[in-house]
Amino acid sequence: MTEHDTGSTPKPAAKDPWDLPDVSGLTVGVLGGTGPQGRGLAYRFARAGQKVVIGSRAADRAEAAAAELGHGVEGADNAECARRSDIVIVAVPWDGHAKTLESLREELAGKLVVDCVNPLGFDKKGAYALKPEEGSAAEQAAALLPDSRVTAAFHHLSAVLLQDETIEEIDTDVLVLGEARADTDTVQALASRIPGMRGIFAGRLRNAHQVESLVANLISVNRRYKAHAGLRATDV
Repeated sequence: MTEHDTGSTPKPAAKDPWDLPDVSGLTVGVLGGTGPQGRGLAYRFARAGQKVVIGSRAADRAEAAAAELGHGVEGADNAECARRSDIVIVAVPWDGHAKTLESLREELAGKLVVDCVNPLGFDKKGAYALKPEEGSAAEQAAALLPDSRVTAAFHHLSAVLLQDETIEEIDTDVLVLGEARADTDTVQALASRIPGMRGIFAGRLRNAHQVESLVANLISVNRRYKAHAGLRATDV
C-alpha cells in the first residue's frame, strides 16, 4: 500500500434518475380496460407501440372494446388479462377495487401492478377524497396482493384527452410511487412511452393518499376553467 492509498473503496457514481429501462417489449394489461380511463390508457400505450391486453369481467365486452381501439389491442376477461401481461394497470372503479383484486390474487402473483384508482366521493359541493382504511387505494392493493409488486401511477390523466385521436402529445407528468426502485423505474419508463409525458418518482406507497386525493382538486379546476388539467413538476 502506498502512502496515498487509504485502502477504502470508492463510492459508485450516483445513478442517473433518467436512466430508465427499455420497456418496449413488455405486455401491458389494463384491468377495467372498458371504462374511460382504462380505454384511454390502453389506446395511448398501443398507439405508442406497446402490446396491450384489456380486461373486463366479461371477455366479450373486452374483445368488443379492443376491436374499437385497434392498434393491435386484445381483449380478455380480467383473469386472462392478468395472466398474459407483464405489467398490469388497475383502472377499475373504486367501489369494485377490493373485490376485483381479491379475485385475481393468484393471477397477479409475481406481476408488477400499477394502481391508478382514485377513491373519491361526490355530493352537491363536488368531488372529495375518501381515505381507505389501509391509507390509500395503492396501499389497499398492496395489502390484498402480498405476492405482487404494487406501484401507483397515472392518477391525474384526463380520460377525454387520452381517448382523443386528434391529440398527438399529452403535456403532463405522471407521479410514480412504489417501494422498489427497479419497479418505479419501469413504470416511469412506461409512462414516458406516451409522447408528451414523463414519469416522475414521487415517493413510497405511504405517500399515495395525497396523490390520489389531488384528483378531487383537479376536477374542481376542470369544472371552473372548462379544461382537462394535468400536472407538471418544475425544475426536474
